[in-house]
Parts: sequence; C-alpha cells; structure tokens
Amino acid sequence: MKRSKWKGPLIKSRDLEKKLPILPRNYQVISNVVGLSCNVHSGKKFITLSLTEDMIGHKLGEFVPTRERFEFKKKKKKNNF
Repeated sequence: MKRSKWKGPLIKSRDLEKKLPILPRNYQVISNVVGLSCNVHSGKKFITLSLTEDMIGHKLGEFVPTRERFEFKKKKKKNNF
C-alpha cells in the first residue's frame, strides 16, 4: 500500500546516526542521505547499498532483489561409441 502524500516520506533520523544503519524497504531516499551506506534486508540476508543521487525519490526496496535468478541447467551430451 502506498504512503499518503500529505504524510511525507518515511524518515527516521535516529537510524542514520549509526555506522551502517539497517533501514526498512519502504524507506524513501531523500537528498540528506545521499552518500551514505546502509543495510537493507532482502528477506533472506542483508544487502549493503550505497545511496546515490539517482535513487532520490525511490524506495530502498526497489534496489534489493528478493528472488534469485533462475537459470536452466545445461544438459551434458552423452558419448555413445
């Protein structure tokens, strides 16, 4: 569910005081946090993100994949002599 515009972005200033803060996936990137590194939980493990200017206005969950890539395994050819 989307956060109401009148409430503004989800910002917790006390979380940014830590060395590598753990931020929620619904945290919206603002200009004050550009250049910081933070940990975001993907559902299985924590992924370290460096926040850049291109991320402003987006939520952190958009940059953390929650599913692994699926690749078909190649079959080995049988040598029948």
